[in-house]
Amino acid sequence: FRKLLDEGRAGDNVGVLLRGIGKDEVERGMVLAQPGSITPHTKFKGEVYILSKEEGGRHTPFFTGYRPQFYFRTTDVTGVVKLPEGVEMVMPGDNVNIEVELIYPIAMEEGLRFAIREGGRTVGAGVVTEVIE
Repeated sequence: FRKLLDEGRAGDNVGVLLRGIGKDEVERGMVLAQPGSITPHTKFKGEVYILSKEEGGRHTPFFTGYRPQFYFRTTDVTGVVKLPEGVEMVMPGDNVNIEVELIYPIAMEEGLRFAIREGGRTVGAGVVTEVIE
C-alpha cells in the first residue's frame, strides 16, 4: 500500500489510478483484465466442505434451494444451490458436489477457491470444478 510499482501480475492485489472513471463507477471485487481474456459466468459445479457445528459452521442441514453468499477473491454474491441426484440434504461436516447459479456473473475459472458465508460467518469452503455457463 502506498508503494509505486512498475508492474502487477495475475493474482496481485494493487491500487490503480484510472483517469476518466468516477469513484462511483468502481467497487471492491471488480476485475481488471486484458479485454477478451476472461469471461463472466453465473453457473458452476463445485466440490465443497460444510463446516461442522464444532468448527463454527451450521447447526442444521441444508437442501436444494439454499441461498448463501459465495465469496470469491474479494467479492461476494448470492447463489442458489442445487444438490446432485440422490442427495436429499447436506449435513454440517459433509463433503459434497453441488451446482450453483449466482444472481449475477463474476469472473471465474476451474480451480478457483471460494468460501460459503451465511449471516456474516463462514460455513463452508469449496473449489470450482466445472464452469457451466
